[in-house]
Amino acid sequence: MPAKPQSGPIVITGATIHVGNGKVINNGYIAFDKGKITAIGEGTAPNSGGATIVNASGKQIYPGFICPITSLGLVEFESIRATDDETETGELNPHVRSLIAYNTDSKVIPTVRSNGVLLAQPTPQGGIIPGQSSVMMLDGWNWEDAAYKKDIGIHLTWPVANRGGRRRAFVVPGASQESPTERAQKAIDELSSLFSQAKGYAETKPAVTNVRLAAMVGLFNGTKKLFINADGAKEIIQAVNFAKQFGVQAVIVGGKESYLVTDVLKDNNVPVIIKETQTLPAKDEDDVYLPYKLPHLLQDAGVMYGLTGIGFWRQRNLPFEAGQAVGYGLTKEQAISMITLNNAKILGIDKTTGTLETGKDATLFISTGDALDMLTLNVENAYIVGKAISLDNLHKQLYKRYSEKYGLKADGK
Repeated sequence: MPAKPQSGPIVITGATIHVGNGKVINNGYIAFDKGKITAIGEGTAPNSGGATIVNASGKQIYPGFICPITSLGLVEFESIRATDDETETGELNPHVRSLIAYNTDSKVIPTVRSNGVLLAQPTPQGGIIPGQSSVMMLDGWNWEDAAYKKDIGIHLTWPVANRGGRRRAFVVPGASQESPTERAQKAIDELSSLFSQAKGYAETKPAVTNVRLAAMVGLFNGTKKLFINADGAKEIIQAVNFAKQFGVQAVIVGGKESYLVTDVLKDNNVPVIIKETQTLPAKDEDDVYLPYKLPHLLQDAGVMYGLTGIGFWRQRNLPFEAGQAVGYGLTKEQAISMITLNNAKILGIDKTTGTLETGKDATLFISTGDALDMLTLNVENAYIVGKAISLDNLHKQLYKRYSEKYGLKADGK
């Protein structure tokens, strides 16, 4: 059941509060009313009369984790086409909006928010320009209820000269003999043509509407960002120069070799959204621990970075992906910032969320243990814009069902 709006002030006391910006408050309190944080500090909360008091002594409070670049809410069963709405027909679809396909009734969403992920960016896939994305709250009756910030960016998959690893046994008469490099350059030329048209459209504002070009106007007036999927150093440089050429704000998604071009990223103020840490390196000659170290390498280089996971249901592992980087250079608070404040800044929502500060949205959760550790994370209470959300999910229901069937105790022993 979606949560009802906050009906009265709530004060949480006695907890260790991880603000999200690197600051930690011991024995702290946080108060919120009408969905907004009204007070936060150490010691006894002032003016708590009439408020609902939540005793969180010995527990941890975190800002709600934010998951960018995900198919959460767009896919339910990968093997059933009717439940897969992440892909649209065609290569160039800047006008396609992922938020209208977002399924608030997904059984996957409650399993993800039970691990503290409370905001997400459902993202279209497929083609060179698959469409637009929005930031959604992981609670609501429908996509209109769940929308947090609509149409924040357009996504682009940068063309790569990749042979794909298959040998051609014969040449089909009349087939294109273009090399992979030529095909990639041709795709880049087509992108340049499209962006030139869109920029001209934005400047002239013609009377006749072109839905594809109209969807791209926000890139040129600064209201939308261009999220570019690129992993190789060469492709990242090409993508950054492309965005610079057209005067749009770029975000690199993936960025496996971003650590090799940090000067380019920093000089052009281009952030990186890393795709998971718990994976193998891209090349055989790379350091086997490189994916674990990548956040720290970007941190040391002064490049803004965030983190996402893979797919949709695996996003429940987002805090553990962040925790993986703690053992390889990041501090624990930097890892928390990576999936709270940093992701909020990259998505353009940091004025209202991402940290626990007075005046910001009360989107947070209470855990009995360390939220970055899969052995101790245990979310007891969670709030999205002040609303106390249900933490029940299908996994918990099945656990209870079969625990009772086999006479197991609550702790599973």
